[in-house]
Amino acid sequence: MRNSEKILRILSDVFEKGILTSQDAKKEIINSLKFKRDDVLDKLKIVSVEEFEILKKIVQKQGEEIKKLKKKRMSKKAKKS
Repeated sequence: MRNSEKILRILSDVFEKGILTSQDAKKEIINSLKFKRDDVLDKLKIVSVEEFEILKKIVQKQGEEIKKLKKKRMSKKAKKS
């Protein structure tokens, strides 16, 4: 009886270690793939949708300011003439 218990305990330890090892390997592979993905995105200089929308709003505001400044400049030139 004791021998069979020892064998079962040893087998369960081996299976448990094997499962943990495969889970660790899976995590390492996933982390490696995420790193590669981030590296490729960085090289392509791709931005998120949120960042793009923020930059789009900034550019629109700057465009409006440029138009206002051009109008002011035109009105000053018209007054001088």
